[in-house]
Amino acid sequence: MVIAVLAAAAAASLWAAVAIGGPSRVEGPASGVILGLWRVLYNTDTPPVRVLATATALAVLLAAGVALLEQRIATRSRRSANPVSTPLAPRIVMAATRGAYSGPVSVTVLIPAHNEEASLPATIASLRTQSHPPERIIVVADNCTDATIALARRAGVEVFESVNNSRKKAGALNQALTWILPAQGPNDVVMVMDADTRIDDGFLAAAVQRFTDDRALMAVGGLFYGELGHGLLGQFQRNEYIRYSRQIRRRRGRVFVLTGTASLFRPAALRTVAEQRGVSIPGTNGDVYDTAALTEDNELTIALKSLGALIISPHQCTVVTELMPTWSMLWAQRLRWQRGALENIGAYGVTPQTLRYWVQQLGIGYGVLALGSYLLLGVLMVLSLDEWVWFPFWLGLGALFMVERVCTVWKGGWRARLLAATLLPELCFDMFLNIVYVKGIIDISLGRAADWKHVPHTSAVDEQETAL
Repeated sequence: MVIAVLAAAAAASLWAAVAIGGPSRVEGPASGVILGLWRVLYNTDTPPVRVLATATALAVLLAAGVALLEQRIATRSRRSANPVSTPLAPRIVMAATRGAYSGPVSVTVLIPAHNEEASLPATIASLRTQSHPPERIIVVADNCTDATIALARRAGVEVFESVNNSRKKAGALNQALTWILPAQGPNDVVMVMDADTRIDDGFLAAAVQRFTDDRALMAVGGLFYGELGHGLLGQFQRNEYIRYSRQIRRRRGRVFVLTGTASLFRPAALRTVAEQRGVSIPGTNGDVYDTAALTEDNELTIALKSLGALIISPHQCTVVTELMPTWSMLWAQRLRWQRGALENIGAYGVTPQTLRYWVQQLGIGYGVLALGSYLLLGVLMVLSLDEWVWFPFWLGLGALFMVERVCTVWKGGWRARLLAATLLPELCFDMFLNIVYVKGIIDISLGRAADWKHVPHTSAVDEQETAL
């Protein structure tokens, strides 16, 4: 509710600032002909220079302020020597491990799986073919009714079956971690990887090197890209993921979320989280994952940051994850993500570690109002005018925006670039995500129960049979 009110207030303030000046006196639009064929009306009026300068200055000031504040918070966390509030801070970890050699880094992979017979073989194969393969692979089978367990054993990996688990993925992982963590040494890192994900070759080698080089590093996350296929909807998601990965690379790996697709953790980090649950962070004492969270990966990231942990997502650690094939599945997935993110920061409150997340949510809320107003006014213009009036200044800004959209998905290939260049389809996709955001706020405000909604996967054989 705070985010919704602040976003509405910001939009109202902008509207008032524009309206105070009153209607400006402008000349009528001029007429012109493009290529000797197309007659258009155009208006060369632009906003006053003082308005442009003020808007630019405010935007730069806000962006710089957020960046400097985030850097200050991160620096203070790294330098913290308080073992009570920040037991995982680099300064404390380095002091505790100075002069000690705990052996080479080894990797134990946990793959939570609920009826994942279609995607599990490819996931295991991507682990086996790594230049630095993991020492152990454990499939965490949670209430499986298909051939998941049989396929895992046939592939020669260990299987851990959850017992009486009603807490979904988080509950199953908590049981598995309770089983393996006691025997884990300081350098026996634990990787949690979704059963519908394939890690690219070099992922584990890069992650292990990072852990080897930096004793203070507590977690390494992956940068995820979308699989091929699923038509236009799939391309929307691929473009979105490419832009997110590009943003993290430009932040030099400073990560917002340790993605559940594939992330690695030091045992000390997971043990500390379990010890601090119900003490300094939300959750049940002894649990690594908060079973009350809809987005357990996002919540665990905030937990680690709150305890002072140093985490990173290197650009070499890339994974390919499944995309939602239908709009209804995408709606369910994004509603869970968005509502989970809101509930997570609500549970932690406003702290230095969550401030960036609050600012992000406020930005999303403001974007909902801005994009919605833009599209609504565009429709009203189409319905109200017999002839359009083109403004070269705003067309120039639109062209600049189009260049930015294309450049940010350049590595996605010509399909990604073509979709980005058309602008309107991606704006409509963004509006779809905005509606999901609003739905999440409404559900939280009305106290509606949330649903985890497992997404079933189909194998290639199933798809062929369905087609026949």
